[in-house]
Amino acid sequence: MRILLKILAAPIMLLLTIIVAFCTFIISVTGVIFWILSVLVFVGAALLFFSQQMAGGIAFLVIAFMVSPYGLPALAAWLIGMLDNAKYSLREFLMN
Repeated sequence: MRILLKILAAPIMLLLTIIVAFCTFIISVTGVIFWILSVLVFVGAALLFFSQQMAGGIAFLVIAFMVSPYGLPALAAWLIGMLDNAKYSLREFLMN
């Protein structure tokens, strides 16, 4: 029974390896794009604050935070880390 589970787990581990590698590449590329977008949105928020439109400025600051390295990219990196942990757990199962 354990051999059957190992045979079924091997393709899943291979798939997780490919997914983690692809997602890591995508995160590195989008990190640069999001950083540039974050700076542009922050400048837009500053312009809205100085033109007395506080609600628009606050909305732009929230958007700037979400595309900054501490927002969505950090969440994506955490999810990739969880997939990587699952891959290593499967690898340990296969090797034992």
